[in-house]
Amino acid sequence: MRTAVVICPGRGTYGAAELGYLARHHAGAGEIAAFDAIRAAAGQETVSALDGAERFSTAKHTRGDAASPLIYACSLLDALSLTGVEVVAVTGNSMGWYTALAAAGAVTPTAGFEIANTMGTLMQAHMIGGQLVYPFLGDDWRPDPARKAALLEIVAGIGARAGHVLGLSIDLGGMLVLAGNAEGLAAFEAAVPRVDRFPMRLANHAGFHTELQAPVAAEGQSRLGVELFGGPRRPLIDGRGHIWWPHATDPAQLRAYTLGHQVTEPYDFTRAIATAAREFAPDLFIVTGPGTTMGGAVAQSLVLAGWQGLACREDVRAASAAAPFIVSMGDPGQRALLG
Repeated sequence: MRTAVVICPGRGTYGAAELGYLARHHAGAGEIAAFDAIRAAAGQETVSALDGAERFSTAKHTRGDAASPLIYACSLLDALSLTGVEVVAVTGNSMGWYTALAAAGAVTPTAGFEIANTMGTLMQAHMIGGQLVYPFLGDDWRPDPARKAALLEIVAGIGARAGHVLGLSIDLGGMLVLAGNAEGLAAFEAAVPRVDRFPMRLANHAGFHTELQAPVAAEGQSRLGVELFGGPRRPLIDGRGHIWWPHATDPAQLRAYTLGHQVTEPYDFTRAIATAAREFAPDLFIVTGPGTTMGGAVAQSLVLAGWQGLACREDVRAASAAAPFIVSMGDPGQRALLG
């Protein structure tokens, strides 16, 4: 049986093409009714209604209080549907950490939904700061640590200015996701050359994984108790590259990380993937849906880690042609590879 690391995506992965994802892939799943009940009790539109909308609305579907529960539901049910592979570890990107908690068995599906829905709702209600994305790798994906260091130096310089807040939010393969206030984001946009569509602002995204989110972290801690958390049944890799092991995890510490560091400090997805590759050497890296955008970040992270001699984009293409090792469940053709 093939071994696999499961990777749960974060915000920005449920778009127009994903409308109806739950209905297409998971109609009748009992978890959906439970998720809908939680939303209905809070006076919120159910995930079934959001997923079943006649058309996709950027204004509605990308809000934190809609995108987070939708992505969680799609991603977790994909993870739970996996058969024919041995899942040796679980990780996620940003909001995908909440899904990873449930996929690894550290929280129940409904507890994970409560966490994702609560934090997404709080971030939307506060909406402190914003995010943008900027690449530091070229089209060939060859590692360029000097360019990354130079960009981070620009970020640090802007963040040190009076009235400016800017910092690294997510280390995402060959991309830097930056977060800050309006002044900090605008200063970065003025300081760097335009590369295709970048720097690109992310709609309805707050300043995640920075000190700006301290009020959100505090309110999340007041609403979400330790009783929601347990120890994982599978190894769980967080946004520092740290592994939470079965039978060796303190639920209180896992909660403290989830509602503290994970909210207010940078999320190192690149390191999480490097840890997954080096510590577990899986046959497959399975990216759950929705969306298909995370596969590139996973591949870039493996190149940056030098995994199995990968040094550039062409190496990834050649290795994938010989034996696909990154599978995005949001892509129907790749999903079929899982049987």
